[in-house]
This record gives sequence, structure tokens and C-alpha cells, in this order.
Amino acid sequence: MAYIQLKTKIPGPRSVALQERRAQAVTKALGQANAVAIASAQGALVTDVDGNTLIDLAGGIGMMAVGHNHPKVVQAIQEQVTQVIHPCALMVNFEGYPALAERLNALTPGDFPKKTILANGGAEAVENAVKIARSYTGRQGVIVFEGAYHGRTNLTMSMTSKYGLFKKGFGPFASEIYRLPFPNAYRPPAGMDSDAWTEWCCWNLENALVAQVDGSALAAIVIEPVLGEGGLVPVPAKFLQKIREICTRVGAVMIADEIQSGSGRTGKLYAIEHSGVIPDMVVSAKSLGAGMPISAVTGRAEIMDAPHLGGVGSTYGGSPVACAAALAVLDILTEPGFLERAQTVERVVREVWEPLRGELPIGDIRGIGAMMAVEFVKDPETREPWMEIIAAAVPVAVSKGVLLMRAGLYSNCVRFLPALDIPEDMLREGLQAVVEAVRETYQKMQAEQPKEKALA
Repeated sequence: MAYIQLKTKIPGPRSVALQERRAQAVTKALGQANAVAIASAQGALVTDVDGNTLIDLAGGIGMMAVGHNHPKVVQAIQEQVTQVIHPCALMVNFEGYPALAERLNALTPGDFPKKTILANGGAEAVENAVKIARSYTGRQGVIVFEGAYHGRTNLTMSMTSKYGLFKKGFGPFASEIYRLPFPNAYRPPAGMDSDAWTEWCCWNLENALVAQVDGSALAAIVIEPVLGEGGLVPVPAKFLQKIREICTRVGAVMIADEIQSGSGRTGKLYAIEHSGVIPDMVVSAKSLGAGMPISAVTGRAEIMDAPHLGGVGSTYGGSPVACAAALAVLDILTEPGFLERAQTVERVVREVWEPLRGELPIGDIRGIGAMMAVEFVKDPETREPWMEIIAAAVPVAVSKGVLLMRAGLYSNCVRFLPALDIPEDMLREGLQAVVEAVRETYQKMQAEQPKEKALA
């Protein structure tokens, strides 16, 4: 029996009506990847207000490593709500906050004393991490990388790479941010292979300490171990090792932004564990709360204790309800065998898409675990990004019953961020619907090309 059950076209009449209400009441600046209104969700399935059941391959942009409405998470939330919702951690103490901090201190990479601060979302956590690093080092400089996404506050927007979508019209931006090239193995400069490109980026890190910011002025280097919005690009281990070596040498703080890649997404609790590199601080969010607003900065105790008393804080950060959800999530993620399911996601994504090279304009298939992307190009030789085909194919995929989202610096990738325990047959059904959507879109574009040339 198919998991996708469509009773109306997508979007259905009730979704359309709710969409019209949103257009009238909500700022048009708020994006929406899928024109669907959801009524309920369970695991990797969502049901819209018209009674259609769709497969969710986007997972709230990677929030749902344990799936929608996991029974253990729901139970933890329900039990906590009956006791206390939020007395504010700035006012009083309560069990959930130190309990979650203790778990994160134990689970994040590194065998040294750690401490944690909780916040509401990823951007707030990244901002806290930078503030704490600056306080600890007494320096201001922060190195980030092309393709990075760190948030939408002024500081994190300044750290984010993609100008047109996230930054246009919002300046002036924060100072002391230094952006360097990122060793994307699929997109080395002409005349270089991926290894040479990584070597050059390592050299450029050293060069930047002369050309852009002296090591004595560098507070932190912040990097996503797998780029999220940037196209789900894994960072070469050699590059992470170089960052670690430089931070240790000059006394800067290495910050791993694991907002999208952490909480089990890649088959390890934190993606940086694949490299063996130990950062000084780890930023967690998204799947940590399974839908509840919570984020965390966990790091070396001496670094975390550097700011003055009252220097960090958050009205809603680390609410008892969000902490209860996160503790349940960590229980699930650490169950024997659960993280291994991410490997099944990666295997199936590759098995479905690899045979289509040549038939469809696929440039690259990459990722780790349940964090996979397919990049589309106009020409496999020039690797010219083809964002138009994905912009057109995503709505077609949605009409076939799959929630989907684009990614990449050029918005020419489809990202797959399903629940780790999505059944294999469900995953294959969803992926096949996406394949059909891309195929139909590609064939339509090819058929229209002669007409466009004739008009030209």
C-alpha cells in the first residue's frame, strides 16, 4: 500500500484558503517552501487540512531527526506542561535545565570539563558562542566561510554567506567578520582537483592570518562540519584539522556549528565526530528539540565561564517544556542502533539517484547519513548551476505528495533531511516521486528549448 494518499490536488481547497489568509495577514517576506497547510504529522508522514497524506523529506529543514510527534517526546512534553511551563531560568532553577546541560556536556566531543548555555534557536546560540569566545579571548575577529549559514540576527546574518536571499537590504552588518573560501570538493577552481583545492584552502587559512586578521586579534573560527543551506557539503577532514591546529596555535576558539548537522543527523551525534577533530565549542539546535524551540552552546568550562555574571541570558531559553523534549530526543538518539539508521537513508538516496546520472542533469550526489543532497547543473563539464530546474521541479514533487526544499549557494540542489527511522519503502516511494518530478520538469524544459531558440 502506498504511503502517499492524495484525495485532492495539491494544494487542496482548504490549503489554498489558508494560504490566502496567510497572504493577507502575514508579511510576504516570510518564505514558504511548500504550498501545503498541515493538520497533523507522525514520523515521516504529514496530513494536510484537505486529508492528503504526504511524505516529509525535508523534516522542518532538518528539525525532525526522530520524526514528527515521536511518542516519547510527546509524552515528555505533556507531563512537563502539567507541572510548570516556564518560570524563566533567569529567575529560578528547575530540574530540566541542568539535566539537559549535563547530558550535552557528556555527549559532545571532547574529554574535558564542559558547561552549557541554552537558548531558543540556532542564531541565538551562534551569537552566544561568538560573544563567549570574544569574552574569553579578549579579541574580536571571527573567521567564517563561503556557503555558510549561521542565522538571521545582525551578527549571524553578517556571518552568513548568501547575500541575495538573506542579507539584501538589511545592512549595515557587523564588523570584524572575515570570510574565506570553502573547499567544496565538487567546485574547485579551474586547473585544480579537489585535493589541490583543499590544500590551497588550508594555505589560505594561514595566509589570512597575515592578509586579513592577525592571529592575536582572532577570537574564533566558526564552521559547519557539513554545510546546510550551502548545499549539504561535507568539510574535508584535513580542513577541519587545519582549523583546529590554527586555533590551538593562536589561542582562538574553534566553534562547530552543528545546528543542522548535529543531533544524530549524519549517523553520529555530531558530524564533526566523523573527522576526529575536537572543537572547543559546539552549537546545537534544530533536531535537538524535535520541534520545540531550543538550542545550546556547549564548550570548555573555562571558555563558557569567561563572560561576566549576567552577560548571557534568554527570557525563554531552556524552558522546562523544551528541555523535557530535548532530553527525550537524546534518549531516543542514544538508543542502540538508532543512529545507524542514518546509513540506510544515505544508501537508499545513492541507490535511487546514482543510476540517473546521464539521463537527468545531475552534477553531484553527496552528504553523510540522513543529510543528503543532489546538485543539478546545465552541463556536467562546466558544472554551471541550474537553479531553474529545481525551482520548477519542487512544486511538481509537492503535487505528487512529497514535502521538499532546495539548498545550495546557487539554489540548485534538492536536500533530503528525513527522519532517521523513516521506513525504507517509504523513503523509496518519496524519492521516486521526486525523481518523476525532476524528470517531467527536465523533459518539459528540453521540449521548450527549440521554441526559445526559434524566437531568439
